[in-house]
Amino acid sequence: MSNIVFQEPRIREHISLESLGEGIRLNILTNAIHLCTAMSIMLFIERVYMAIVITCAKCFEKKRYMKHKSDAMKEDLEQNRNYPMVLVQIPMYNEKEVYKLSIGAVCGLSWPADRLIVQVLDDSTNRSIRELVVNECEKWKGKGVNVKYETRNNRNGYKADFLLRTIPYLLENPELGLVQAKWKFVNADECMMTRLQEMSLDYHFSVEQEVGSSTCSFFGFNGSAGVWRIQALNDAGGWKDRTTVEDMDLAIRANLRGWKFLYVGDLEVQNELPSTFKAYRIQQQRWSCGPANLFRKMLKEILLSEHASLYKKFQVIYAFFVRKIIAHWVTLYFYCIVIPIIVVHPEIDLVKPLALYLPATVTILNAACTWRSIHLILPWILFENAMSLHRANAALIGLLEGSGVNEWVVTEKLGYALRQRPSLRAPWTQEWQFIIRRIHLHEFLMGLYLMHTAVHDLMYGNNHFYGFLFMQAAAFFTVGVSNVGTFIPN
Repeated sequence: MSNIVFQEPRIREHISLESLGEGIRLNILTNAIHLCTAMSIMLFIERVYMAIVITCAKCFEKKRYMKHKSDAMKEDLEQNRNYPMVLVQIPMYNEKEVYKLSIGAVCGLSWPADRLIVQVLDDSTNRSIRELVVNECEKWKGKGVNVKYETRNNRNGYKADFLLRTIPYLLENPELGLVQAKWKFVNADECMMTRLQEMSLDYHFSVEQEVGSSTCSFFGFNGSAGVWRIQALNDAGGWKDRTTVEDMDLAIRANLRGWKFLYVGDLEVQNELPSTFKAYRIQQQRWSCGPANLFRKMLKEILLSEHASLYKKFQVIYAFFVRKIIAHWVTLYFYCIVIPIIVVHPEIDLVKPLALYLPATVTILNAACTWRSIHLILPWILFENAMSLHRANAALIGLLEGSGVNEWVVTEKLGYALRQRPSLRAPWTQEWQFIIRRIHLHEFLMGLYLMHTAVHDLMYGNNHFYGFLFMQAAAFFTVGVSNVGTFIPN
């Protein structure tokens, strides 16, 4: 009897600690739901606002580039032959598959040869590829094109711009610093992954860039398919290699200095999407890590800028923080972590209209830009959610300036390689190494977590989320073993 009497306070203390711990966990989860819901609402409002702006611009034909008298400027150029001097730079890095296409496209521009300078900036480490590029440059020199071959001993600084036929806009409006054109993807039908990329990027060009231009708000330079005024480039301080997103860095500094940008949505420039999953992950690492790292380095500079208004500073910070950082974290934490946890903890209240209807509306608005792929909405959602883990991790590395934050890896371009490359079987040791390199442990573990919550909801829950959770788990498993995109024989 004495043992029971003395043990009872300990039992009560143990129960009290468990209740306290459970209460803390529930409180953290509840606050996380409120925070993610607030950010989802913010993203929803932004999407609706953009939809309204782009609809009005199309219905009333109020796109900014339509207001410019570019046709009259073109006629004046052709009649008076007062063409400005134009420099086109072509960055190269071991790009055996596409160097002929790139150099040929630029050298074939309809611009007077005596007013055009083509610089081929070759950072190739492969000597045989360098020789091929040099020979291609010599070939065009023989045709009367002013081609200059440049090589560097280091790769400090990564990108450059190339010419499109957009000069009349710059001649008409001296306040314009940048004219940006739209990307048109030549290999969008190569595989399912390229179709899904097209859906995401079409929204960026058809809506985000168009709305930014139509409302005279900030929008970024995409790194290609754009023409810079040399005065704007110099006024902004030129290219800086402090991050892997030199194009965004330059655009922000020029915008803060008061230069205006113009987006020409009906001018399409061919571009190639990464079709292998390895190349796509490398690209997304750079696109997520770079802006976050630039935000860390430029926040003070933006806030203290003397040339920008308070509203413009808000626009730039919002474009940085929400579109480039917050969106990845909301997708990952809300739809891949928090909601699955709620399945295991049904005592947490979830407002389903906010968790289901808002994302559905945002998804429809995004996919509406690519009607030919509207039937791929579900795979697109699952794939974007699966990639959010990689993007959120990259953004965190950028913010904290972690290891490899400024590592530059060129996105592989295949060109016609898939049609020309023979399929040769590698030795079994190389095959095993190849298989191991294709496994991504974090995505695979996330798939196991989602599978666990799906089974729990199916057996014990009443939220009926298990259908979505099973599919999302399958998407993470697919990404975890790199079973997506074009497969290149080893």
